[in-house]
Formats: sequence, C-alpha cells, structure tokens
Amino acid sequence: MRSEIVEVRTGSGEVVLDLTDECERFLASAFDGADGADGTEDADGLLHVFAPHATAGVAVIETGSGSDDDLLAVLGAVLPADFGWRHRHGSPGHGRDHVVPAFVPPYATLPVVAGRLALGTWQRVCLVDTNRDNPRRKVRLSLLRG
Repeated sequence: MRSEIVEVRTGSGEVVLDLTDECERFLASAFDGADGADGTEDADGLLHVFAPHATAGVAVIETGSGSDDDLLAVLGAVLPADFGWRHRHGSPGHGRDHVVPAFVPPYATLPVVAGRLALGTWQRVCLVDTNRDNPRRKVRLSLLRG
C-alpha cells in the first residue's frame, strides 16, 4: 500500500473543496514507471481518501452546477448553527461541525482502473468542511493496488 498526506487550504468559510485533481496526481505518481501504467490490470486498485479531522467529511458529488452549494445549504438546514449544541468551544455553532461527519463520512473508497479514478461523468471527490476555525486541512490518500 502507498499512502501520502496532502495539505489543503479551506479558508475561513464553509466549503466543498474538489480534491479530484490531487487524487489523480497521487495516482499518477504511484503508478509512474510501474508495470501496468500503460493501462493493464497492474494499474488497478482502490484509492482510500480519509480526512483525519473531527469536523470534515469526504463526498463524491458533482461540483460547479450548484450541487456543492446545495450540499452546504442542506447541512445548514439539517444542522443549524443556533441549535443549542452541547459542544460549545470555537466559534458560534461550532458544535454542529462535529456532527457533520455523521452525515458526510470522513472517508471514501474509490475504484482505480488503468491508473485512473473510475468515477462517473460528473462525479468529483471533495472535502466537505463547515469548520470556519480551521483553514488548513490534511487529507490522507492511500492506494491499495490490485
């Protein structure tokens, strides 16, 4: 298995941050010069994307057409900041950030075929981060070759 941690900046607002290009870069590096990089089954496997944070998740979702904004809006409606969260440190409403991973899990496992992510036409791999207190995140990418 090959594993790498990448650091990303999420900024000071809620965000659905597209990680797909970073995942593809990792895969290209992992399969570079390896037998099977020409598209044979030796370049197949599973990519596991994991956000080691208590307040972020990983989603496979369409971006750029409003779905990413819709996801944040639904999370805001289902998990309102003014709910009266028991977890109260951080900025107002931060308690909800700790519940987000129950709705958007902090991981995704994706098929890799011929050295590339086998995603659907509009699917993208994204970090979902509603925590405004932490503008930097780490994401672990792990490849289990087939």
